[in-house]
Amino acid sequence: MHYFWTGLLGLVALTWVITSVRAVRGMSSLPRLSQVNPAPDDDCPTVSILVAARDEAEKLPAALATLLAQNYPRYEVIAVNDRSNDPTGQILDEFARTHKNLKVIHLTELPPGWLGKPHALTTAFKQATGDWLVFTDADVHFAPDVLRRTVALVQERHWDHLTAMAFIELKGFWEKTVVTFFALGFILSLEPWQVSNPRSRHYMGMGAFQLLRRSTYEAVGTHRRLAMDVVDDVKLGKLVKQAGFRSGVALSEERIRLRWQDGVGNIIRGLTKNSFAFHGYNPGVTLFLVVAVLALHVLPLVAVVFTSGLTRALAVVGTLTVMLFHAHTAYHSRVSPLYGLTNPLGAVLTGYIMLRSMVVTLWRGGVVWRDTFYPLEDLRKGMV
Repeated sequence: MHYFWTGLLGLVALTWVITSVRAVRGMSSLPRLSQVNPAPDDDCPTVSILVAARDEAEKLPAALATLLAQNYPRYEVIAVNDRSNDPTGQILDEFARTHKNLKVIHLTELPPGWLGKPHALTTAFKQATGDWLVFTDADVHFAPDVLRRTVALVQERHWDHLTAMAFIELKGFWEKTVVTFFALGFILSLEPWQVSNPRSRHYMGMGAFQLLRRSTYEAVGTHRRLAMDVVDDVKLGKLVKQAGFRSGVALSEERIRLRWQDGVGNIIRGLTKNSFAFHGYNPGVTLFLVVAVLALHVLPLVAVVFTSGLTRALAVVGTLTVMLFHAHTAYHSRVSPLYGLTNPLGAVLTGYIMLRSMVVTLWRGGVVWRDTFYPLEDLRKGMV
């Protein structure tokens, strides 16, 4: 038994050393918007920003103001009020009265066979005139030069699709613990630096910002292909990559930012909808990942306390390496590197979120999103 634990912890330590070095090098290779020269007027194609909003009255005004303040010569914003029960629609209409480049669409019903967000974005696309499309959320803030810099980047790299990793504003211990761990897992699972490699199967998409050539969006089937896919933002990147188009990822730093969720309770509730969907609604995959997360992040620390000799030394290497990697991730999220020490706690909370998402979804027999219930059978059929 002693040899088993020594071998296992040795494998964990080796895994973290190799993975951490590879991830740090990979992330450092991604382009940063601050290093991209903004496109001059003559190199600025027409752009349509598409945004779906439901019950976003609190965050919408500040975010929408930034979308309408782009120093870009030819662009429009198409905002869809998706069956809101708060003043979201009124706010959009007030902005439209003073901004000629804002089009507002009000939806009152959701057709069968659609999730609310994909349907709203499809509706917005039907009104779009731009050669390039930006998909974003109603709580995301853009710096004034975001369009110029992202357009310049896709032209420079000859990309058809760009995902910009947004900066998330975090408050309080628990938010920072969970989200920095989530960011670490996001980086390791999606490997953003591999997305631009045509030989790699890795793909990526984020709801905060995706810039997509109109012809590419039409070629992959638009959001009609994602009508019943809960993680539509990630899967949009998958459609682009699988169709053979060029895709890439950039770090926005703080040029694209959002306040994702207020408090760890809302983070847990939000991820309850997405986590099981991200695992393909497969209980076996979820249980395997929970065990893997605990083995990689918690086991080494426990072994430091309860083992000795070579076994403990290997556990120390594994623990320190993953905490340093977590600290590096936290630092680039504008969070104290000391949050690297919270890595095992973040792992336990993430394992809980994954299990909670699975149990709640199976118990309900589906997912509740934007006040609408979607049966699990329909969601599984609609996965891309």
